[in-house]
Parts: sequence; structure tokens; C-alpha cells
Amino acid sequence: MYTVYNPVIAKGRSVVKTKQIERHQTLREKILETIREAILKGDLKPGEKVAEPELAERFGISRTPIREAFRQLESEGYLTVIPRKGAVVAALSERDVQEYYAVKSILEGYAAELAAQNLSEKELARLESINEKLKKLASEGDVKTFYKVHHEFHETFLKAANNSKLYELIVQLGQKFSRLRMASLSVGGRMEISVAEHEKLLEAFRHHDGKAAENLVKKTAAIGGHVLLESMAHSQGEPTRQSLLSKNIDAY
Repeated sequence: MYTVYNPVIAKGRSVVKTKQIERHQTLREKILETIREAILKGDLKPGEKVAEPELAERFGISRTPIREAFRQLESEGYLTVIPRKGAVVAALSERDVQEYYAVKSILEGYAAELAAQNLSEKELARLESINEKLKKLASEGDVKTFYKVHHEFHETFLKAANNSKLYELIVQLGQKFSRLRMASLSVGGRMEISVAEHEKLLEAFRHHDGKAAENLVKKTAAIGGHVLLESMAHSQGEPTRQSLLSKNIDAY
């Protein structure tokens, strides 16, 4: 017996498969967003287990997309997956914050110096447009969207540095510590300050002043780490130094 190829049926199967993949991806994104938000808000505490069965029941799905989400969240520093125990919320340590911002300040400072020499008028206009969007989002208090658009701002000048290896290192570092970046922007008043600091950086870029751009990025990254440490201390009931929290610094 021969099987006759029917293009209509084949196309129908392809559409169904595509929709299943899209649903799988959409649910995975919802799981990621749900867990990230719960951790950042403190609803899920460091060391607390994130249960697969509860998530599977809540979203009406199998455990496969949940495990995929867990792997991504582990790579971003939100979770630690322990064999035979499952996923638990990762603890943020003072050392993690200090080391991340120390390395970030060096790498992004160098990238800013290179970018200042290479940015075109079109790219400068794009940076200015992005910062205007950030100003609006900050006034609306939309941290999640601000984080995404904020990433576009940095992505634009990092690419303008025209150093592929440097870009790869910064992207890899950012992915591993995305939790720290989101947490720092969630500190009260940090979004508005970020917009103001971008204005200073744009001024250095307009004048193609590489050293000024490098120094500004290094300074803001270093102080950003201190601000996040103070926020962490405050959440644990420890005293903070208001002088740092009130400084006009970008906590990216």
C-alpha cells in the first residue's frame, strides 16, 4: 500500500506543531517571569524550594518546560538546582556583588572608551531616543520594561566598541548575573538616577571623549554595587548609609 502525500494535511500538521511550540515557549516565559518576580519581591526566600508539581498544576503543563525554565534561572543566578532535592532560591552574597561590579566596571569602562571613538550620529540619536523611553518608563514605575529597554541602551554602545571578544565577555557576565542587575534597578529611585547618568554618558559620547566615558562607567558601576549591598543590608534589617543611596549614580 502506498501513502499519498497530501500537502493540505501536511500543512495542517505543521501549523499544529508550530502552535504547540509557541505555547510551550509562552508558558516557559510565564514561568520565568513568575519565579523572577517572586524572588525579587521576596515572596520566595533564599534557600526556599521551588516546587515543580505546584507549577505544573498552576500552569497546566508537563514538567519539561518547568525544568527548562529552572535551567535558565540557574544560569541567571536566581536558582540553584541540587541533585535529588530540586531547585532552591540562590542566596545573594556580598562577595558575588563585589566581584560582579568590579569586573563589570573594568570591561564596560573599556567598552565605553572604545565606543566614544566609534559611535555614529545615527547611533547617538538612537541612544538619545532610548533614554527618552527610559525617562517615561521611570515616571511610570515600570521596572520590568525599563530593564529591557535599559539593556538596549547598553547593548548599543557595547556593539559600537567594535570588539567582538569584549562584547561576548560582557554579555556572558551579564547573563550570569542578570538577577543583580534587575535587583539594583528595583531599588527605589534608581531608574530616575539611571536616566540622569545616561545623560552624562551621552555628553561624553557626543564629544568623543573616551576617557570621560570610561571613568563615568567605572564610577557608576562601582557605586551601583555599593547601592545594591546597602539595599540587601536594609532588607535584612541592618543599617544603611543614606549618603550612598541618595547619590546620583546609575545602578545598572
